[in-house]
Amino acid sequence: MVTLPGSRAPRAEGSRGPLWLWPTVGAVAAFAAALLLARVRPAPGSIGAALWPGDVASAATALQAVATTSVTVTTLTFSLTVVTLQLASQQFSPRLLRRYARDSATKTVLTVLTSTFVFTITTLSFLDTKNRVPTPALLIAMVLGVASMAAVLAFLTHIVREVRVDSMMQAVHDETATAIGMFYPDGDDPRPRSPDELELDEAAGTTVYATGSGFVRLVDVPALVECARRRSALVRLNARPGDLVVARSPLATVWTTAHGAESLEPEPDVPAAAINAAVTLGYERTLDQDAAFGFRQLQDIAVKAMSPGINDPVTAATAVGHMADLLVRLAGRRLGPTVHLDHDGEPRAIVPDRDMRYYLDLACDQLKRFAAEEPTVLAALLRMLRDLAVVVHDREHAGEVHRAADAVQAALSPTVSQADAEQVHDLHRRVRIALAGDCTRAYADRSGETRSV
Repeated sequence: MVTLPGSRAPRAEGSRGPLWLWPTVGAVAAFAAALLLARVRPAPGSIGAALWPGDVASAATALQAVATTSVTVTTLTFSLTVVTLQLASQQFSPRLLRRYARDSATKTVLTVLTSTFVFTITTLSFLDTKNRVPTPALLIAMVLGVASMAAVLAFLTHIVREVRVDSMMQAVHDETATAIGMFYPDGDDPRPRSPDELELDEAAGTTVYATGSGFVRLVDVPALVECARRRSALVRLNARPGDLVVARSPLATVWTTAHGAESLEPEPDVPAAAINAAVTLGYERTLDQDAAFGFRQLQDIAVKAMSPGINDPVTAATAVGHMADLLVRLAGRRLGPTVHLDHDGEPRAIVPDRDMRYYLDLACDQLKRFAAEEPTVLAALLRMLRDLAVVVHDREHAGEVHRAADAVQAALSPTVSQADAEQVHDLHRRVRIALAGDCTRAYADRSGETRSV
């Protein structure tokens, strides 16, 4: 066996740089370009001089207009971004704000606007009535001015699309699907080994404690494997991406394997620093290696939609539909903890991960409590479980689907009328039918009512 392709360096999230990075790079580049081009002053009568028929005064007026406009539209862009953040936080979920801070379109627009302002101001400072007009710099300033207006128009179109809840859910869905594809091996992949194959004596292990606090963002599996290989040890992490770790709490357990995997002894020289360095912590949870965080964001949108101030069961049902697709993707993957091997095939690192029960509880538990009196949303949860029941082939996973379906049905409030409750009971029966293998009967209905909201 070989080590899984699980280098935890890849990240599922999109644009990674902070919001200020590319505008700063653009401003520096614009400043340098203006310094060079402002010294290029074509001689009178040349083709370059003919490109700007006016004098220095008209050039200064044009540059001032471009600079003023760029500042105005930059302010407008920031204002729209702030309003968008407020809407996303109040109406959908505060955990969606991170997505807007990483939005590549916003960064691009701010870069264009900042570059335009810096280039124009720098060129303006070089204008001198005693010298000729720097025609190339003026032409580029005009082009940047037009580009700034085009960027703002594109940004307005982008922001209108992004504030739609459907766009938000789609973006979260796509990033979560990427995380699932990157960090979960296929179900028929023979390489992952289960820790159950290793007979570990818990009392013989040495505990490594966390030196910092925060959510686990990244786990560098190759670094853990190499750290354990050098010391002929086996390292088992006690926290997975998305877990909240507090300083001085157990982070990992280490055993020596110097005499082979069959003989595990306490590690006298615990590589605590190396293990802590392989686990990146932060006070903000991310989707980098944590597919469950995507479920959490979709769950937040659904729960928010069911709040008394919004009362939007259709949005909640749509969020459940996104989670249904993600659960189906997970059903074809190897879930749970895995053993990672070194180049010699020796087990060196055990990395825990979430199982199907965790994901089902995350997708169903909170929402079913808030939607106890709304059969439309409970029916959406049961549709999700029916879709999952069709693709699960593992007996354990099938049992978890059955358990989740029973819990959703039990959450139905007794105040709901018999006619409204029938939809929930009918879909609960269909989940059991799908688990029994009769998919055609599980989906057969009169007019699509078991698939539509």
